[in-house]
Amino acid sequence: MRPRLPKLTRRPRPATRRRTRWLRRVVVAVVVVAVLLTGGTLASVHWIRGGADGHIFTERDVPEAPVALVLGTKVHPDGTPSPFLTGRLEIARRLLATGKVRAILLSGDNMNPDYDEPAAMRRWLVDNGVSATRVVLDPAGFDTYDSCARAKRVYGVERATVVTQSFHLPRAVTVCRRLGVDANGVGDETARRYDRTWRISSTREYGACVKATLDLISGRDPAHLGRRETGVQDALRDA
Repeated sequence: MRPRLPKLTRRPRPATRRRTRWLRRVVVAVVVVAVLLTGGTLASVHWIRGGADGHIFTERDVPEAPVALVLGTKVHPDGTPSPFLTGRLEIARRLLATGKVRAILLSGDNMNPDYDEPAAMRRWLVDNGVSATRVVLDPAGFDTYDSCARAKRVYGVERATVVTQSFHLPRAVTVCRRLGVDANGVGDETARRYDRTWRISSTREYGACVKATLDLISGRDPAHLGRRETGVQDALRDA
């Protein structure tokens, strides 16, 4: 009987070894990038939220301010505000009615002639008893940073109460404060009943905090700056 020879293990071919090394490097690079992105995101969120500490209040407790800055969001095709926007507008209406503010600056997107957030916001407020002379429109509030920057640089707002949903409020207050507006904030909770949309929007805040951090570090100009407007001062004089 012939003796059984031991099996020989084939050594990987050079091309296979190179491919294996390349894949390992790709995996390591992906892991490193993921760790850096995660760490950077968490750092941005912590910095943004920390900037709003001590400046978020209930409607009852918020200090008086000359202006309520209401940030825009979705308007339906028929021109009616979405529930999220309605929640913000209702808070602003009550702040004005109780004397917590004396004018309302509505900042939203009117980049497209067929989509006008500020006009829809004013229409809702006027329909609900607010004098049109107390309302000012900013049609170039394309994002939170632009709204805060324009409130300061275009409309001359020095002190304001920012109104938005509660998950968005820390970012909005911090951005405004970093851009020179002495801002406090009041957050809407009524839209929380739209659970799925609320959860999705809350999750998006992580990425939005990174963008806000980069915007503040770069000190970019708003997408549209334009000339100085006196609408807020006129509304305050009317008040």
